[in-house]
Amino acid sequence: MPIDFNVEQIDAITMTGNQAVSCRDLMSPYVWRTDGGLYAMLVRAVPKPGETGDTGTIWYATSEDGLSFTATDTPILSPGPGAEDIGGCEDPTPVFRADGSVVIYYTGVDATRTHGEMLYATGPSIDRLTKRGVAMQNTPSQGNIKEATVDRTKDGGWRMFYEYARNEASLVGLAVSDGDAGPWTDAADPFSPRPDGWDSWHLSTGPLLTTDKTRPVMFYNGATHDARWRIGWVAFDAEYTKVVARCVEPLITPPPGPDRTGTDIAFAASVVTVDGQIWLYYSLADTHLYRAIIRQS
Repeated sequence: MPIDFNVEQIDAITMTGNQAVSCRDLMSPYVWRTDGGLYAMLVRAVPKPGETGDTGTIWYATSEDGLSFTATDTPILSPGPGAEDIGGCEDPTPVFRADGSVVIYYTGVDATRTHGEMLYATGPSIDRLTKRGVAMQNTPSQGNIKEATVDRTKDGGWRMFYEYARNEASLVGLAVSDGDAGPWTDAADPFSPRPDGWDSWHLSTGPLLTTDKTRPVMFYNGATHDARWRIGWVAFDAEYTKVVARCVEPLITPPPGPDRTGTDIAFAASVVTVDGQIWLYYSLADTHLYRAIIRQS
């Protein structure tokens, strides 16, 4: 049965907090529902353009309506003291276990601010984490591995999608494991850029809609060579062995800006289903957060 998605509504996301976070731009909003009914969010806070410092700290925030969030007083993941993430902590993706504990995949940036690796931390709760080191090693053919998206398939195996760099392009890789914290083994890339499309050069992972485990859908990020990022979707079979459907045009495109040479980025980070609605959380221009209500047809 054919599928398609359309945007019905877009709302801005706000987050209040102390000076340490309110003075920063926000991106990579990973949102989920808690057992108590609140909306929770992990988000990357970055220095504003022109300011020096790390490339990001990761904060936890909660909300009653999924739109207005309040952050805790301190980040849950900050740079260092190890060399792997001394430059910054980016792109949080939590995986929650049945016992209430959590695995958080994130990107660690080194002191040069130019090299990143996929790292992970574990803990009994979001606010009690221990950094565990590298989750996925960079290789000569796959550099700057980051942006994890993790799912357990219908048959019980684990899959991790990730972004990697090769030949001046960002691409999406796939790894498999028997557990939520690895070890991870590379598999074939799940999909590729389309030469004549809006996603002709760069690809990056996005969140998975898994309400139908026989046909999971990723809201992925794609761009042309000049890095004009848009959000689209791609559907897989139950075990992520093949693509069964893919959008032609992007689902979300940034609104036109006053400066054509300015940042032109829409980047999906998480998806939540609420009373039958699909809520897609994303950032624009690596500075502001939004929620789109998506209709599936």
